[in-house]
Amino acid sequence: MELSSLAFNDDNMIPDKYTCDGADVSPPLEWGLVPEGTKSIALICDDPDAPVGTWVHWVYYDIPADTKGLPENIAPQENPDNGGKQGTNDFRRIGYGGPCPPGGTHRYYFKIYALDTILNLPAGADKKQLLKAMEGHIIGQAQIMGKYKR
Repeated sequence: MELSSLAFNDDNMIPDKYTCDGADVSPPLEWGLVPEGTKSIALICDDPDAPVGTWVHWVYYDIPADTKGLPENIAPQENPDNGGKQGTNDFRRIGYGGPCPPGGTHRYYFKIYALDTILNLPAGADKKQLLKAMEGHIIGQAQIMGKYKR
């Protein structure tokens, strides 16, 4: 699988627009080379450089398998219009919460997973619940990493 964004390149800076210093909207993402047999896509965005440990910025799952990406500014709803379900991030909100490091440069990993099942988790699940539900069902994955500095 491959994952990219029109907003930033892998290992480059994430524009302010997608952070707490800007509009704090989700960036556009595109993916391809999804494995045959994929029934749904899941996404996790997290920051391993947070002072309290890995900080989760976005949890999204049961994205329809024929989806090729996500547009910019996915609404912070449990069940967005483009399908799937959004979970709870570490800001204790549904949907995307952009980079907002207390200082220094942090890395933000956007990871997608091709799954051989539809998870049917209720909306609002957190990263830990999603990872547990995905166990044994991941048939492909990809990631892109962006940086942000305050």
